[in-house]
Amino acid sequence: MNALNIKRGSSSHSAYDLRDPNGDVIESHTLAVVVANESGVLARVIGLFSGRGYNIESLTVAEVDHEGHLSRITVVTRGTPAVIAQIKAQLERMVPVHEVHDLTSEGPAVQRELALFKVAGKGDARIEALRLAEIFRANVVDSTLESFVFEMTGTPEKIDAFADLMRPLGLREIARTGVAALSRGV
Repeated sequence: MNALNIKRGSSSHSAYDLRDPNGDVIESHTLAVVVANESGVLARVIGLFSGRGYNIESLTVAEVDHEGHLSRITVVTRGTPAVIAQIKAQLERMVPVHEVHDLTSEGPAVQRELALFKVAGKGDARIEALRLAEIFRANVVDSTLESFVFEMTGTPEKIDAFADLMRPLGLREIARTGVAALSRGV
């Protein structure tokens, strides 16, 4: 017997294995970070991610308030709930950061991304590419005898689906802006 009155070997489980079973779930989160529009701020925010080994799946930055000199950084990242909470806490402690919102956990949000697709093809492949573009509401923004450039706005999943369908038809290049997101409602 030891000090806790537990017999040796009475349990095959260790006290160190008392982890939350949902704690290891990797989730994708969209973070909206409002920062002072100053030189070096983006580098500091990105440095927080790279210095701790966090991956950024999507990054969008633009000035949103000219008079107040504020920019909005939208970051899509993946991690366990504990990692996401740590990222938010570390961002909130940074001096040029005014607000941090986890759009994924705060409720419904609207997410959109802009993409350009260059598709080369002739004959039936060209006709099929135009037909699919119409279904996906992609606009032709450039056309030559050998290729099209399509412009599409939508969710990242919609853009991925369009790219998958265009690959066998002659997809040559993709340019994506990254996710822009806002929470729904007031």
